[in-house]
Amino acid sequence: MYELIDSHAHIDEIEDIDAVISKAKQYNIISIIAVGTSFTSNRKIMALAEEYKNYVYPALGLFPWNIADDDFQDNMNFIRENINRAIGMGEIGLDYSKGVKERAAKETQKSVFRELLKIAKANNKPALIHSRYSWQDCLKISQEAHIEKAVFHWYTGPLDILDNIIDSGYYISASPAAEYHEEHRKAIKTTSIDRLLLETDSPVTYRRGTEFEYESRPADVIRTLNAVSGIKNMDKEVVAKSILENTMNVFSL
Repeated sequence: MYELIDSHAHIDEIEDIDAVISKAKQYNIISIIAVGTSFTSNRKIMALAEEYKNYVYPALGLFPWNIADDDFQDNMNFIRENINRAIGMGEIGLDYSKGVKERAAKETQKSVFRELLKIAKANNKPALIHSRYSWQDCLKISQEAHIEKAVFHWYTGPLDILDNIIDSGYYISASPAAEYHEEHRKAIKTTSIDRLLLETDSPVTYRRGTEFEYESRPADVIRTLNAVSGIKNMDKEVVAKSILENTMNVFSL
């Protein structure tokens, strides 16, 4: 079996963590990058990283939706105080979908994103970027912040922006949506294997019509590998080895 890393999972939202991690290990998942989205999320992730030391690695973040939370400033302070104990900054970024913009306006989101990237830069941490409908702005702001390592997670945006992301030395991550989502599949096909990571975004529910529906877990990164291998028409072992090296490089593991 191939050694894999789930580079983006919300394990703080999953119950029965022991069983989930046990199953992941059965599939030769050697590490999980646990991403935070809020004050509560970040604190739980740090605790899980201590409990599952050298297996679960924390990234501290703030999802745009949570900018409107009452404990927003507490979270910003927590990130500043603990980022040196994390291996990444994420999940952070911008989200221009209607519901999120109603909670946090574009300019507010940009201001917070810039501040988080400043913290990431100062602490030499990679940025794990959420860029729904905001791909160009996320790229521009990351470039302006002189971020050296960034991962645009579950990329589904335009290919011309993707070209600029890759030219900037950044990465994208493939999720299990690579089994069926056309924009995501096109992005993976376009991206060189040395700029790809694998993820699950657990516990997201993936569905394709009546063919399948499942709530993902880190073990499902094997599904992502299978999909990427098919899209790239490459041997799974070659894909797994290359992407493992990418992931180790991004997170300095």
